[in-house]
Amino acid sequence: MSKGLLFASFDFSTAHADEFHDWYDKEHVPERLRVPGILNAMRWIGADNPTYAVATYDLESLAVLQSPPYLAVGGANGSPWTMRVTNKATRIMRFTGDQVLPGDVVTPANAGGLLVASMNIDPAAEDEFNEWYNTEHLPFLAAVPGVIAARRFRSEDPACERKYLALYNLESADVAKSDAWQKAAATPWTGRMRRYFRDLLVIRCTKYRREG
Repeated sequence: MSKGLLFASFDFSTAHADEFHDWYDKEHVPERLRVPGILNAMRWIGADNPTYAVATYDLESLAVLQSPPYLAVGGANGSPWTMRVTNKATRIMRFTGDQVLPGDVVTPANAGGLLVASMNIDPAAEDEFNEWYNTEHLPFLAAVPGVIAARRFRSEDPACERKYLALYNLESADVAKSDAWQKAAATPWTGRMRRYFRDLLVIRCTKYRREG
């Protein structure tokens, strides 16, 4: 069975930064890690916009998100602190999906950076899009020096703003700006596919480290 993913991202520029990080570190992440089937929780901060916060949770399977322990703390059952903080911050994207490729890889603990790429695709080009991503795009980027893991996910949840998401765990965020990365992402096939992208979201991140 393929691993699942819960992905959440916020712009916390409209919230109090200290409270936002306290909530994430002291309540939200520990609460999720107590749910059976949530394998890890990793936090990231935007490398280009430091008020962007990203969290990734690897799941034993997507069924975890329908389990009683998760439902007891998720959605409308969020704590008062959760409601207060998330109402102040601006949600960028929430995504839940199955890992398409490789299928069973989880976030490596030694990654210092993350590149997030998420989008919808013109339905007329979806078959070719998946072929391109699986046979060229993901393998080419996975082979770039400094890329530790490359994974892609697909959502079947109509509540998700985007259907496809790829995560590239990197030695550092600068890997996604390297000449080797740019070359791997600039093939003729990639250029042809870009016209079919819809709602493209790209976030380059560094690993979150609590100060003080």
